[in-house]
Amino acid sequence: MAGITIEKSKIIRSSEQPMTTLYLISQGHVEVQCPGGSYQIGVGDVAGICEICSEIHFLGYTALEDTILMPYPLTGMDALDNLLQKRPSIARLFLLSLFRQYNAMMEQASVSEVNSVELYQRLQADIALYEQLCTQHQIQSRLPADTEEIQSRLDESPDEWLNKYYSSLQRVYGGADSDILLQEPGLSLGMLRKGSLDLHKTYRVLDAQYQYRSQILNRYFAPTGNDLFDAMTKLYYRLCQTGADSGELSESIGQMLRLPDEYPIPQEAQAASRVEAFRRKTDALANPDVSQGTRDGSDEEILQQLADSLETILDFAGLSQDKEASFREHVALYRATADKNSSNDDCARLRRKLTDEFYLLYSEVFERSLSVPDLPVPVRMFLYFGYVDSALAGEDNSVVLYRLACYMNPPGQVGVYTFYDWLMAIYNGEKNPSRSELDEDYDDFIHQQKRKGNLTPAEITALENNRLEKVRYELQNLFPSANKVTFGRITTFCPLFTADNMLKDLRSSFVTPDKVSSALTMLKGIDFSAFYRETTDYAQAQAMNREPVHVEYLPDIILMPNAGIRESLWQEIEGRKRNSPSRMILPVFYMENLDTAIVRMTGEFRWEMCKRIQSGRWNDVSEPSLTSEYFDYMQFYKKNTELSKDTKEKLQNSLIRAKNSFREMFVRDYITWIFYESNGSARLNKVARRILFLYCPFPASSDETLEQNPMYSELLNRQKILSGQRLHKLGILKQKLRGSTEDVLDCVEREIAFASRTLPVSPI
Repeated sequence: MAGITIEKSKIIRSSEQPMTTLYLISQGHVEVQCPGGSYQIGVGDVAGICEICSEIHFLGYTALEDTILMPYPLTGMDALDNLLQKRPSIARLFLLSLFRQYNAMMEQASVSEVNSVELYQRLQADIALYEQLCTQHQIQSRLPADTEEIQSRLDESPDEWLNKYYSSLQRVYGGADSDILLQEPGLSLGMLRKGSLDLHKTYRVLDAQYQYRSQILNRYFAPTGNDLFDAMTKLYYRLCQTGADSGELSESIGQMLRLPDEYPIPQEAQAASRVEAFRRKTDALANPDVSQGTRDGSDEEILQQLADSLETILDFAGLSQDKEASFREHVALYRATADKNSSNDDCARLRRKLTDEFYLLYSEVFERSLSVPDLPVPVRMFLYFGYVDSALAGEDNSVVLYRLACYMNPPGQVGVYTFYDWLMAIYNGEKNPSRSELDEDYDDFIHQQKRKGNLTPAEITALENNRLEKVRYELQNLFPSANKVTFGRITTFCPLFTADNMLKDLRSSFVTPDKVSSALTMLKGIDFSAFYRETTDYAQAQAMNREPVHVEYLPDIILMPNAGIRESLWQEIEGRKRNSPSRMILPVFYMENLDTAIVRMTGEFRWEMCKRIQSGRWNDVSEPSLTSEYFDYMQFYKKNTELSKDTKEKLQNSLIRAKNSFREMFVRDYITWIFYESNGSARLNKVARRILFLYCPFPASSDETLEQNPMYSELLNRQKILSGQRLHKLGILKQKLRGSTEDVLDCVEREIAFASRTLPVSPI
């Protein structure tokens, strides 16, 4: 009979294929695959002899080297009986091969049972360790509910006595006295059939043990990612970040890392990639310089560190499993969306879900950051810029964000704060929470709770001094509204940083303290009194006879974590203190002209500050002020004889474009005042110019340029008269205080400089 040559590594038969042929090995070796393991057969063995009672193969056969096989068709038991009667020597080979393979299968079953018991004991030990550490460190358990729902052992086990039975038969049929047995073909066929049935029973036990181990392994590495490995690694990150002892936990996780090499785990569980991601993170934790980032790394190195950004952020936050899984799923869907700014219902719904989950995640990450001295770079990128994923942000943008996050400016420089730094300033007691959209600040909120009887006096006292509650108030009231406002495109808003929202180069649009300082310096060079408030210098009040002076309070500018096109004045004062900085909001990546944004917000500030000072009489023209005179001008412009017909028509059209907002009209005139009128380029009508000239005066250094234009000469003369009256009064006061302290004289000199419009404008 001609043999069949099978090349090395080729599959001879696979499980589930029809059982039609027996293969006697005349040269080479074959690997037999069974559940959870394998064994080898060689020359004289028969592939398929263990499965003669089955219509399909339940074992797999692969050539370990170039192998020659002698095929024997198996159409049924009658054909096998005829073969055994005609060739007793073949019966011996078949029987001995069956006995050897049965013993090999029994060895596999014994090893499998030991492995199953050890794996179960390891699972129980890991669960106990995890729960102990959670209790010890007061951390909420993240174990899935079904983790412990596994029986301690299987009820079914192989018949161990059969091992000795078939070993004895192997010795008998391998001896010289076997010929008498082989003369009875019925005995040989019966022995083969019994052996096949016994081996199949052992196979079922082996398969049950394999499925049992698969259940345990699924508790470690589940396709959903909600498993023991996830829970323990997140606990490990938290303990490392807080400096707690994690040695025993590290050893336990170290054993888990070897599971993908020791046992087959379904690909959908992504065990290998998760293990590799964990190793990268532990390397980062072990090397703080790497985890903190450096701008000197290559783009490839940076992208490698950002490969698992989303998981790093989620691990750091420690959200519940369902919320974490939901956010991960929605980010994946958003990443796969071709048009992320689509207006269709599904995309809009996805953006809303992501928005809600983003703010929850941001709050959790911020609160966790309070107890962690060194934040991973992806976490900082999330807090500063709203970054969650390098694929969403784009590789080039991700590299730029990484380098920016590594070297951010000190918080509060020239009053500029990233939103994260702003929250830290509130937490540290340096700033108070902002007002809500309902114009309610933190003190108002507590008062409302007290009035409604929602809190006891003790709870109210605790709330007043609770720094974290103040931060939460800011996160709940300022963050969602301000983030959407500064983004600018409200209908397509999503707080996650994406490349689709970048309309300009990332570096050029990044708002820095230097850029803000330059814009404010430009503005103060034109409208020097913009941020000055009239007040009493209480330190020198008695000496100065309570003479009012002007003090400057530059605004606090909060950079929201988005790439946007809008800016806004959030509040003109802090709480009820008039002598406090205003609060302005900008996106951290601003797509428009920053100088124009600062001027616009300053115009809004001037309007709102005047309303605040004038209170209920802000639009009462009998009490002259910027808002009352401008309100009167806009309300009665049609009857104003100083305005031409063309001017009135232009005003009417402008009011329509401004949606009949007098404040918006003033802000637009203020922008024109700063950029054009200050250079002598007349763009405003005479009434608007007169109001702005009186309440937003230019510095004295502009007089020479403006005097050349007849439209300004009368206004300048009037201004000089008013300034002269004020300077005369201050001059008398200065004479009286000549012998006073240096502080008093400095205060008077500054007020004289303010009244004479000669305040020095130095870079902020």
